[in-house]
Amino acid sequence: MSTVFLRRLSRWQAETERTDIGDLYADAHRDAPGVRPLERDAFLRRFVDHDLQQTGFDMVVAGDPALVGCAYGFRADRGGRWWDTFTAVPTEIEELSAARQVFVVAALMVARHRRRAHVATRLHKELLSRNATGPAIALLQPGNTPARAAYQSWGWNKAGQLTPRDGGEAPLEAWAR
Repeated sequence: MSTVFLRRLSRWQAETERTDIGDLYADAHRDAPGVRPLERDAFLRRFVDHDLQQTGFDMVVAGDPALVGCAYGFRADRGGRWWDTFTAVPTEIEELSAARQVFVVAALMVARHRRRAHVATRLHKELLSRNATGPAIALLQPGNTPARAAYQSWGWNKAGQLTPRDGGEAPLEAWAR
């Protein structure tokens, strides 16, 4: 296998490459155990209309040279728009985020043919290298055992769960660093 290179994308670059990012999302979530992924088009709508619009959006991609992975996130001010998408914030998470900004790892995905090659670890480390000053949160679907194992290996701990306000999704596990 060829070498994988990492690079950061601006908002504009991320939006320009949304088709490839959507393809990566579909590949990375195909047949993933314990995961109920969005349809590719629904993911892209959320990515462009919501995630890209967040304050402090940051994205790192991995390529060989084709896109084989990406990680992105954004800052969520306590009391801001992102927090309003959940019905209630548990005390543990409330304390973690009190009077601070929290960096939300919104997505981390690797193409199936590049798994177990430390691409996710490199993406995770690079994404957080600019955003390591405060607490960070990642939301995982409860049955996503591979993601849970990865975050544990990176020193994250389960901090509680958040229930999306729209009622369409089950509660998500909130992992904190």
